[in-house]
Amino acid sequence: MSVLINKNTPVLVQGITGKIGSFHTEEMIAYGTPVVGGVTPGKGGTTVHGVPVFDTMKEAVAKTGAVASIVFVPPPFAADSIMEAADAGIKTCVCITDGIPAQDMMRVKRYMYRYKAENRMRLLGPNCAGVITPGENLLGIMPGHIYLPGRVGIVGRSGTLGYEAAEQLKARGIGISTSVGIGGDPINGSSHRDILELFENDPDTDAVIMIGEIGGPQEAEAGMYARDHMTKPVCAYIAGLSAPKGRKMGHAGAIVSSFGESAAEKVEILKGCGVTIVPTPAEFGSTVERMLAEWKKPVAAE
Repeated sequence: MSVLINKNTPVLVQGITGKIGSFHTEEMIAYGTPVVGGVTPGKGGTTVHGVPVFDTMKEAVAKTGAVASIVFVPPPFAADSIMEAADAGIKTCVCITDGIPAQDMMRVKRYMYRYKAENRMRLLGPNCAGVITPGENLLGIMPGHIYLPGRVGIVGRSGTLGYEAAEQLKARGIGISTSVGIGGDPINGSSHRDILELFENDPDTDAVIMIGEIGGPQEAEAGMYARDHMTKPVCAYIAGLSAPKGRKMGHAGAIVSSFGESAAEKVEILKGCGVTIVPTPAEFGSTVERMLAEWKKPVAAE
């Protein structure tokens, strides 16, 4: 089992005819992702890598039965593409696009909440690497070969740190159930806490790595959720221990503006919530290996 996507999740690529969209469509198809169509207004009736292209998301969903989409649309038009996916009935949308104005994302968030919770689209990103269920489905831009199938979940704001964690785990023979990128923008579709809940409810995920960074309250909120609700062990790495207050570091959302948003403060909050801290990026593998060895998996009642 996995969270969000599996080998039977049909995918649409929004912006498939662009250079970046076309390149990653080919990569996803090569990995085994069931890409069933693409959408670019005005390009309907053409094909890209053998995949049919449609003018609208509603037409594409109606003709292909897709339930997931990935957005490779330039920043000025990306918000409209996300909202079009929501209108078409897409269940999971990954937005790779970087540089979407914050005000556009505020509009997207308000728009998505027009739908009842059970019908609301799950958005990952923007500015994220995507999601991968190793050996089954790659809906993103990550290098699929570094992910070994297994039972550890990853959720992170940083794509490259997620890659590092997956590579170290693979070297130790520890596999991934699903790796989820939520993006580094100040306004994103899903939080660490949202994904922790999915992993907690997934019977095939035994432990979780959370990768955070300075700025915003997400990691602290996730730590409190882990403390109060999770039965599975969680470890976390927080990037930016040396970042000076008030200076943006890397991602648009990585800026310390109030108490509890620095890396050191987040580490202390997470420790207080019982979350195991990964000291440095070089210690993802050793920390997870030790955490799994110490964890006693609950035995299901007969």
